[in-house]
Amino acid sequence: LVLWFLSINTVIHANHLIHNLRTSKDILQFVEKQNKKMGFTYRVIVITMVLAFSLSSASDPSPLQDFCVAMDDPKGALFVNGKFCKDPNLVTADDFFLAGLNIAGNTSNPLGSKVTPVNVEQIPGLNTLGISLVRIDFASYGLNPPHTHPRATEVLFVLEGTLHVGFVTSNIPNNKNRLFTKVLNPGDVFVFPEGLIHFQLNVGKTNAIAFSGLSSQNPGVITIANAVFGSNPSINPDVLTKAFQVDMNVINYLQKQFWYDNN
Repeated sequence: LVLWFLSINTVIHANHLIHNLRTSKDILQFVEKQNKKMGFTYRVIVITMVLAFSLSSASDPSPLQDFCVAMDDPKGALFVNGKFCKDPNLVTADDFFLAGLNIAGNTSNPLGSKVTPVNVEQIPGLNTLGISLVRIDFASYGLNPPHTHPRATEVLFVLEGTLHVGFVTSNIPNNKNRLFTKVLNPGDVFVFPEGLIHFQLNVGKTNAIAFSGLSSQNPGVITIANAVFGSNPSINPDVLTKAFQVDMNVINYLQKQFWYDNN
């Protein structure tokens, strides 16, 4: 109720004063100082705004792998959220370098496509930088099947060929998931939002090449068919039968197939 009776000038003044506060010590010293200088009403708005500012500035870092199980004994730790850092005095130019991305990937596989990643596993210098790259090669009518990147938005650029691309939105209340598609030609760019299912299909009679930038040093990839029907151990067929509303024989057949990974 007090806030309703405060003038806009008071609010702006208080906001200006707390703008540069960064630590809990700064906040406590500021509030104590205002206690000595100002009346009760002013102290209420200052404290309220300080608390709001503190809460809005606090957040956890985004995860850089599927999970990071906490443990107290560092001797048993494999990695932290990302990678351990190299001594800066031992860093060389090679830590930021990779050769060979001009070499086409092998598309002689059931999907007719090959993804060549350039992430923190290939270039250690990408650690903590929040960016990576992939090259995608397509044989004629090759497919990069429906998949998601749990930690990255993707920007795809077509260098050669013609690609039919698309992504599906998350669940829409009282409606079907919406599909966005486009046919891309050399020089075209398309964006796939983080975490959404997307795909690329070469609709031409010649090979195609695309490059994608991703907003994570370790974007991850979940290929939908592989994850659902080729997981280890297998998902209970009763779950998939009910989920896909098909006969058990269909699920058994799909789970027995070899699900190729083009990454």
